[in-house]
Amino acid sequence: CRHARVSRIRETRAPSLRLLSTPATLAHLAALTGTRPPLSHEPLYIDFLNALDVAALNLTDSEIISAVEAGLAAQGRNETVIEPRMHLMPKVANGHFNVLRGAFRAPMNRAGVKVIGDFVDNYKLGLPSEMGLLLLMDPATGVPTAIVDGSHLTDMRTGAITAIGAKHLARKSSKILGHVGARGTAYWNVRLLDSLFDFDEIRVHSRRKESRDAFGAKLSADLGKPVTITEDWRSCVEGADIVVEASRLDAPEPMLKTEWIKKGAFVVPYGTMSAVELSLTDIMSKLVVDDWGQCKGGQFGSLRAHVEAGKLSEQTLHAEMGEIVAGLKPGREHEDETILFWHRGLSLSDIALGDFMLAKAKTMGLGQKLRYA
Repeated sequence: CRHARVSRIRETRAPSLRLLSTPATLAHLAALTGTRPPLSHEPLYIDFLNALDVAALNLTDSEIISAVEAGLAAQGRNETVIEPRMHLMPKVANGHFNVLRGAFRAPMNRAGVKVIGDFVDNYKLGLPSEMGLLLLMDPATGVPTAIVDGSHLTDMRTGAITAIGAKHLARKSSKILGHVGARGTAYWNVRLLDSLFDFDEIRVHSRRKESRDAFGAKLSADLGKPVTITEDWRSCVEGADIVVEASRLDAPEPMLKTEWIKKGAFVVPYGTMSAVELSLTDIMSKLVVDDWGQCKGGQFGSLRAHVEAGKLSEQTLHAEMGEIVAGLKPGREHEDETILFWHRGLSLSDIALGDFMLAKAKTMGLGQKLRYA
């Protein structure tokens, strides 16, 4: 009868279904069909901090500097791996993507990749020029563990690198800061530098008047002191104890003249396009970089022409900043030394600060858990 036939069909099908449920047959079936077998591990989650979460962390100046400085020290002790940055140029706008990669071994145990855009004309759309994300992974398994907003993080860690450079390489008595550039990283350059030196005079300049006026006003309000807004490069940097060049030029152009740099000054050029003269390195007592591996290659960077001309080389390089922070090489040794620090931006600094952000977010109950697998 019909019911008997159905019953017999069910009886004959049941063993085959049980057979297919074994790991071996599931794997065989996956190979035949091109699909993945069901996951056999516990659910995996990614910690996610968006831009609002990062802002809500309300990191202090000392927290930012300490986190990044710890990362530099680990680099100096050779506890890290870093790959030179790569550039992706879509060629649909005035900008490109920076791809930064690195990893920390124990005790941090974090690997990371940050993709951050650098689009000069974003201000016309009311957007920051630099926006992106940091992806963190377990270096032992490759499992993604966290995603952190890269925009705020990039601004903070860049300012921290500048400030840490000054901490070790500028004169302790530095009281005049000259800063060119008003993009997101510029704010943190000035803020974190002032937290260490408490400047008597801060001068700022930027190509667009509305940009430099707004920049100066915000700094003055946040720092609680006057900020001088200059109309040109020379009046901004000449005679300053610390000079930071963070301009946004469309093409290399020697806007910062070597003759404006006073003896004993600390100079930090890090614009994407070079704004300094080839002679700048000639007056320096020490040349320091964040990572020689990425400074010696690539198409962008403030001292690209100096590398190509042999003025900055392994022979003329004094140290990487991590070596100085770790105590393996000296920083400033004499008051009359004129010192240059070129930093291109380290994936390690992103990872170190991102790791600290995640730890603090956990104590504050900030962020989200995203199901990954």
